This record gives sequence, C-alpha cells and structure tokens, in this order.
Amino acid sequence: MRLRDHVGLTDRRQRQLSRAMQAALTGLVFVGLYDGNPGIVLNAAIGLGVTHLPAVLERDYHIPMDPALTLWITVAVFLHALGTAGLPGSTVNLYRSVWWWDHLTHTLSSSIVAAAGYATARAIELHSDGVSLPGRFMFVFILLFVLAFGVFWEVIEFGVTAVASLMGTRSVLVQYGLDDTMLDLLFDTLGGVIVAVWGTAHLTDLVGVLSDRFGDVEP
Repeated sequence: MRLRDHVGLTDRRQRQLSRAMQAALTGLVFVGLYDGNPGIVLNAAIGLGVTHLPAVLERDYHIPMDPALTLWITVAVFLHALGTAGLPGSTVNLYRSVWWWDHLTHTLSSSIVAAAGYATARAIELHSDGVSLPGRFMFVFILLFVLAFGVFWEVIEFGVTAVASLMGTRSVLVQYGLDDTMLDLLFDTLGGVIVAVWGTAHLTDLVGVLSDRFGDVEP
C-alpha cells in the first residue's frame, strides 16, 4: 500500500501543496533578510534546500519519490521554518507563543529520520542474504536510530547556542534548558513509534529501489 493512497489528495494536489510551501519558504528567507534575523534566513534557506532533495534523488539517482512522501518532508521543514519566523505582525515566533509547536515539529522531523533509517536498513536486509532483521529488532532499531539522531541534534543546539552566547550574537538555534531537551527527545521517540507501528508498510517502494541501487554498486 502506497502512502499516497492514505493522504486523500491527488498526486497533482500534493505537488501543488509542496510547491506552495517552497514558495513560502523563499518568502521567509526574504522576511529574515528584511528583519535582519539570521536564524530565520538560515532555517528557511536550509528548509528550502531540503525540499528540493526528493527531486534531486529522483532525477540523478532514479529513486522514485512518492508525492505524499515529498509532501511529508516539505511539511516538516516548512513548519519548522515558520516556527522560527512566526506569523505576520507577531512580536514573538511560534516556538515561543504556541506551546505545542516545538512538539509538533520534533515529531514530524523525527518521523522522517525514522523513515530514512528504516528504509536504509530494510534495503540492506533485502540486498544481503547474510543480514536478517526481525520485526521486533526493527522496531527497536528505529527507536534507537531516532534517539541517537535526536541526541546529536540537541548537542548541536547546545553548541551553537553556547558559541553565540560567547560571541554576543543571536543564535540561529535555541536551546531552552534541560526540561526542553527531555521533551524534545520524548517527541522524537513519538515520531519513531509512529513510523515503526504504522509507517513502515508505506515505504515498500522506496525500500525496493534502494535495495536495487545497492546491487548496482556491487564490485
């Protein structure tokens, strides 16, 4: 079963939504430049780059990207970038004004990380006769993979915030303390659980193509 079959939107509509959010991300870059806010500029620019990755993978590496999967990635990075900027006319961004915004973006982002980890591991399993990953192990693997990435991200946030503080400049990433870090990791885990329980069945096409690609690079 493909992911697109559960979204309830046509492929054309999904692509239109992805392009609309790409245009909005471009607008956020200019908003950040106008406000002199490097955090908005950097987050929006990186997010815009990430939204173009599916097209690059499909064009250069012949990995078919389901429009729903592309939309999933685009929504995650768009909401993160929007959270750093806030709504027009607002004096504070959405991460500060909406208590659940950080939880939402961490869940979405971690679900993408979980999907990438699962697809890669399953492709290796299908490609190699010497690798066997039982369902229970795969569930644990997805959670550990997501948590490892989450911890890595929190360390980056801490480092960037500390360096910015020492230099007396505004940090492009913000860490709000230990409680915030623990909540971030909790919702990272939630994103991993969602993929482990419900999402793996919708990544079959991607797993198959990745497995074939591993076969293509064999010596």
